[in-house]
Amino acid sequence: MQLAFILLGYFMGSLLFGYRITWLIKGVDIRELADDENPGTYNAFVFGGFWCGILTLLADMGKGYLPVMLYRQRYGMENLIFAFVMAAPVLGHAFSVFHGRKGGKGIAVSFGVLLALIPIWKPVLLLIFFYILFSIVFKIGSHRRRSIVTFGCFFIGCLVLVTIPAIILGCVMISCIVIYKHHLVEEKSNESADFIV
Repeated sequence: MQLAFILLGYFMGSLLFGYRITWLIKGVDIRELADDENPGTYNAFVFGGFWCGILTLLADMGKGYLPVMLYRQRYGMENLIFAFVMAAPVLGHAFSVFHGRKGGKGIAVSFGVLLALIPIWKPVLLLIFFYILFSIVFKIGSHRRRSIVTFGCFFIGCLVLVTIPAIILGCVMISCIVIYKHHLVEEKSNESADFIV
């Protein structure tokens, strides 16, 4: 029964709300309009406008929050299966089963997963701290690089500061998924540039 929560998280994560919401409200496919073909929150704001962006943000965070919260209420956070429940919505969002294993970069859904851990605040505060640090204090201009550095530091911060093994493992898996997804975007950009040349 516990494994059903992993599947639930993956399938919920696979629902690409940025694509659906902008299609319903604006009649546009943001995957076709965006250079990175990412159906995530940022592109929903850019190509769909404020309300598409807000709705996508809330929906993407919600699909990370819900399966983690449901599992947590029923089984707690001590079981290592909880780590896979945490990672499942992010994996589904990044590699959607409904969209040919293509998807978003996993940032908003990651925040949703971490919000479901409250009153354990350290993971979500770490991710917020590093995004602010590398967006304002030590500004990294490229969003892709900023996200890779942020999730890398988040990974290390969780290893040092978080004490529950299942949460540590979940945060490590989330970091690996997001970093890998951002790395794939770079590879695709380089291939496109090579093709143009």
